[in-house]
Amino acid sequence: MAGVTGRPLIGVSTYLEAGTRWGVWELDAALLPAGYPRLVQRAGGLAAMLPPDAPEHAAAAVARLDGLVIAGGPDVEPVRYGAERDPRTGPPAAERDAWELALIEAALAAGVPLLGICRGMQLLNVALGGTLLQHLDGHVEVVGVFGSHPVKPVPGTRYAELVPEETSVPTYHHQAVDRLGTGLVAAAHAADGTVEAVELPSASGWVLGVQWHPEMGEDVRVMRALVTAAGATT
Repeated sequence: MAGVTGRPLIGVSTYLEAGTRWGVWELDAALLPAGYPRLVQRAGGLAAMLPPDAPEHAAAAVARLDGLVIAGGPDVEPVRYGAERDPRTGPPAAERDAWELALIEAALAAGVPLLGICRGMQLLNVALGGTLLQHLDGHVEVVGVFGSHPVKPVPGTRYAELVPEETSVPTYHHQAVDRLGTGLVAAAHAADGTVEAVELPSASGWVLGVQWHPEMGEDVRVMRALVTAAGATT
């Protein structure tokens, strides 16, 4: 795709909300916070929204993309990683889980560069057989308000090459990676040891997940790296 436009086409997963109201309308809507496409654009890519679809269509969708972002959102249904639901885990989003897991699997199979953001990182871990901690006390202090905290890169990782220094990142989450999925390595940690970034070795293609929300900040390095990798694969 980049060969036609000069700018890699980056698909970003979205979610469906019933009865969304704007103006005189109240209709079901496919939603994506504007920070995601804006960050893709600032990083040099073209953004395409990917609303939930039948999982069997994921490979065809990914085949038309140069790169893929799995966006943040609700908690992953615990049954996906063989756990019983903690009372503090949010309501299930089964349709979105199925679609985004299929997108991840298609991207991994096709070697399409992949970035998971918050829930997207957690779902990447689950897709590769990992598990999640369903609640971390103190990681969401005010409902609906982003906070910030420092993240320290793990030397020798792809993430450390992109962001070699400790940085303060915008964050909003109460769940985290527990057991790493097959092949994944931790690429950054918070001060309390929480895994803040995961990646696959470079031989597996460009695959990175971050627990924070780069679309809510000014640092474009992670997204620019995805866009660059997406342009290199076309």
